[in-house]
Amino acid sequence: MKPDADSCALPSRRIGNTDLDVAPLGLGCAGLGNLYSAITDTQARETVRRGLNAGLRHIDTAPYYGFGLSERRVGEALREQPRDSFVLSSKVGRLLQPCGAVDADTARHGYCSPMPFAPVYDYSYDGVMRSYQDSLQRLGLSRIDILYIHDIGKVTHGRDNARLFKIAMDSGYKALDELRSGGQIRAFGLGVNEYEVCEAALEYGDFDCFLLAGRYTLLEQGALDTFLPKCAARNVSVIIGGVYNSGILATGTQSGQTPYYNYEPAPAAIIERVERLETACAEFKVPLAAAALQFPLAHPAVASIAVGMREPQQVDHTLALFTCPVPADFWQALWDSDLLHPAAPAPTVV
Repeated sequence: MKPDADSCALPSRRIGNTDLDVAPLGLGCAGLGNLYSAITDTQARETVRRGLNAGLRHIDTAPYYGFGLSERRVGEALREQPRDSFVLSSKVGRLLQPCGAVDADTARHGYCSPMPFAPVYDYSYDGVMRSYQDSLQRLGLSRIDILYIHDIGKVTHGRDNARLFKIAMDSGYKALDELRSGGQIRAFGLGVNEYEVCEAALEYGDFDCFLLAGRYTLLEQGALDTFLPKCAARNVSVIIGGVYNSGILATGTQSGQTPYYNYEPAPAAIIERVERLETACAEFKVPLAAAALQFPLAHPAVASIAVGMREPQQVDHTLALFTCPVPADFWQALWDSDLLHPAAPAPTVV
């Protein structure tokens, strides 16, 4: 039976020092940009609608997702909704330039998108302002609530990161601060896969939140050492993406599929650790994916998790995992087996 909106109402959490509240479970929309394979416009629209009806009123997209396709589809689904009934985030740092005809059946950067554009990095003031305006046009909406500087960091840019990071902090930051001060956006931060670059950004300016993918999960908690305590002390909120670490915490190791970690086949050490997590899950009859979904939200700095979904049935399945009972003894067993960081808080059993 599908849950209705009332049964899935999720209590909101505040973003930093803003007046902006987000639901603890949000809808990540990379898949609506045809990530890895194509879906129809109808499927994308119904996924967003199902999420909204189920209380997932925190929607995250980006120009990069399908080279504009995700934003177009998200805007189409949201345009009929009262504007204050949802919180929308998107990203800056890449501009989309026309590239001529494309083959929608061939993945580009992982996206099987028919949109004839190619992404080009631009973290400057002018680049951020243009990206924001372009996103509004693709979305067809009056505003974006949260803007993230997308994919800055050493893993993405290698040796060029120091130069690009300086541009983002010295120039792009000014644009974001201007948009926030003028009321065009309500919050801004970084949307990245590395907590180290978020920690560095804290020394440069007044950020409201960070969208951190894959670095505070049931599988790895290195962000607990310094980054998350700094966020908690400064009242900077963290939204956790990639709670399944690119898939391995959703599929496990026994599904017959190749387990993926960080967008690549998982190395042996990661598989071994997940196998140990699976053993604990089996003992306590807890789905691995349910534990992975629920774990990050126990930290006081974490305001929400953004979970990628691309069909309405995934919304229902995710909600079932999100509300699945997980006993306190399960978390204690993970601590006892050195599978959780000693400082990691565990979800409270209601």
